[in-house]
Amino acid sequence: MEVQKMKIQVRPAIEKDAQEIMEIYNYSLVVEKNATFETIPKTLEDRMEWIQSQGERFPILVAELNHQIIGWASVSSYRSRECYQGIGEFSVYVHKDFRKQNVGYTLLLQLLNVSKEAGYWKLLSRIFTFNKGSRKLCERCGFREVGIYEKHAKLEDQWIDCVIVEKMIPENLN
Repeated sequence: MEVQKMKIQVRPAIEKDAQEIMEIYNYSLVVEKNATFETIPKTLEDRMEWIQSQGERFPILVAELNHQIIGWASVSSYRSRECYQGIGEFSVYVHKDFRKQNVGYTLLLQLLNVSKEAGYWKLLSRIFTFNKGSRKLCERCGFREVGIYEKHAKLEDQWIDCVIVEKMIPENLN
């Protein structure tokens, strides 16, 4: 049965979600190599510490279906300077078996709502230019493509370009 016809619950991540969050992320990192420049897989301890340290300021949400984590989204610090405190850098990862079923869309919309409540005026991210799924998701959620970082970093000795996406949260632009 498709996810669209089932009830996805989006909620804040808790420590017991660390294993599934790690597995989703590491699959993208090790197998697909389409969303992060990181090359060292995360450990369960890494993910547990990350969940514990984020707090309300940097939300982590999970999409759960039948007690299985099928995706997650988070906001992290953009820059440390005070003037940038209203800008969050976001990530969205969906389990490979649940893509193209509105999981990322559901997560990102909820992440925008939580970010608005936390006082962010803008969310942004960098996406590998060839990651068409992530680019489409962002467009669908109202993000605009600002520009491209050419040869932003190397991954396995190959230069990767990244598109910058951003979305303003007008309610917090005072």
